[in-house]
Parts: sequence; C-alpha cells; structure tokens
Amino acid sequence: MCGICGFNFNDKQLLRDMCHILKHRGPDETGYFEDDKVSLGCARLSIIDLKSGRQPIHNEDRTIAVVQNGEIYNFPELRAELEKRGHMFYTDSDTETIVHSYEEWGEDCCLAFNGMFALALWDQAKRTLQLARDRCGIKPLYYAKLGSKFLFASEIKSILESGIKRKIDLEALHYYLNLRFVPRKKTLFKGISRLLPGTLMKIRDGKATIRRYWTLNPHSRRMS
Repeated sequence: MCGICGFNFNDKQLLRDMCHILKHRGPDETGYFEDDKVSLGCARLSIIDLKSGRQPIHNEDRTIAVVQNGEIYNFPELRAELEKRGHMFYTDSDTETIVHSYEEWGEDCCLAFNGMFALALWDQAKRTLQLARDRCGIKPLYYAKLGSKFLFASEIKSILESGIKRKIDLEALHYYLNLRFVPRKKTLFKGISRLLPGTLMKIRDGKATIRRYWTLNPHSRRMS
C-alpha cells in the first residue's frame, strides 16, 4: 500500500513524525529526501524490487527525486523505451520509471502511466515540487496550505502532525450528512483538501498551480 508525505520546507523531526503516522501503510522501511527547499518521506510496503527499490528514488545525477504510493502496471514497457533513449536505471522498481519518464516527457509523463498512483516529485533544477494522482483517484493524496508552506500526505492524520488547527469544515459536514460523502476537493477538516483524480499540482516559491492532466471524454457508440 505504502504512504507518502512531505512539504516544501525543511524540518527533519516533522518529516519523521508524519512518516511514523503512516507506518501501518508501509511497515517494511522508511525513506527520506531532504534539502533546504523540500522534504519527502515514504513508508514503504515492499512489493516490486524488494532489495533495491527503496524510496525516495532519484535520477542519475540526483537532481530529481520521487516518492510514490501505488503501482505502475506498464513499467516494463516504459523502462524498455526509456533505456532505448539512453536512461540508466539502478533499480528494478516501477517507481524509477516515473523519474526517467519525467526527464523524458516532463509533467505530461503521467499520461504514459497505466496504473494507480499518488506521487510527489522534486525537480531541483526548476525548484518545483509536483504532486499527481492517478486518473480515477484510486490512491489518495491530501494537502494543506499554511501561508507559503504546503504539506501533503496519503492520510489526513499525517498532515495533522504539523500542528494545523483541527476545525470541522461545516460545508463539508453538510455535504456528508446529506450525501453520505464529501464531494470534490473538500474534506471534513477545514484547511485540508483532497487532490482530485487526474490532477497535477505544481508548487514553486510558495505558490501552487493545479491543472487536470486527464479528463474522461465519453462518446456514444451505436450498438448494431
């Protein structure tokens, strides 16, 4: 299952506290990536590449790092294509294909993934943190904004470790009591949002932009 978390600043203790809350999602090992602009954490459940697939995963020169919750089903095909294009792999994990796909195709690389995933990718050269969620939203990803600080995690209770005030979002509660679920990006916690399926968030210099990278385009088919 795995769990990921992080934020766009440096706080070693907070990162470890957030990862600890996710330990039940990934009991096998915990990994961290930290610099002055970003902190990434992963509580990993080892499924693919048990020995060398430890996250965060990086590219050849360590300028790009990624953590992922999920699985890229078509990673063998993607890896073969990327190796033909000159990319060098150091693991046999599906997560490493995310790094090299980003190098090759940029943020549109998510369109190449057949799978279920929530991921966070740090591009050191562009000083940009990117969050993305699979097309159907199988894997969860939540985020919160505190001034210029952004935090994200696979579960809300991990974000709550940051000390964010625990207030009920009354509008979300209204939806829940009437619909039995909370629609769109809202959650029952005020100030904590859900990244929508098929959506990409880019965070740079304390500012975030969100866009849909994939939208279902239904079309009618005449049955004969």
